[in-house]
Order: sequence, then C-alpha cells, then structure tokens
Amino acid sequence: MPPNSAGAETPFTVFINGVEQKEGDDFKVEDGELRFNRPIVKEKMDTGRWLAMYLGLFGTYRKDEKVDLQFQRAGKTQLVADLAVTPYENAEESAAS
Repeated sequence: MPPNSAGAETPFTVFINGVEQKEGDDFKVEDGELRFNRPIVKEKMDTGRWLAMYLGLFGTYRKDEKVDLQFQRAGKTQLVADLAVTPYENAEESAAS
C-alpha cells in the first residue's frame, strides 16, 4: 500500500477495521509502502454474490478487513479509507526484520 503516492507526510496513523495499529508492532513503512506483519484479508466478491446481495437475497459474513490511513498533507490532516491491499510474499518475514 503506497502512502507516499498520495503526497502523504509522516507520521502515519493506520487503522484496520477502526482499530489503530502501531508502527513497528503491526506494520512498518518500507520503500514508500505500508508493510503489515500479517496478511490483510479482503473478501473477493464475484458478480453473482454481489447481485444476490444487491437484490437482498442474502448478506455476507466473510472476513473483509478495511485499512484506513490518516496523515498530514500541506499542514492538513487527511484520511484515506479502505486502501487497496496488494499481497506480497513473505509478509511475516518482511515485517519482522
């Protein structure tokens, strides 16, 4: 997840499903990206499931984690909600080092 691409300035405040994450314990900033020490789970929704939910046939109870980023830009506090998640290999090893 690239916080710097939005012109974000440190420090970053990161939330997963509204729970604040601690830099160093839960994530680190590396090469302009947020790197978490565990996989972030995003629900994959196909067209059929989306249509059934839209029509009210059933809801969804799958795990879907939302990552929000609060930062400073030009002296103003800003928030980007539901950041796109890009999986990467060796997530636990990368965050632990």
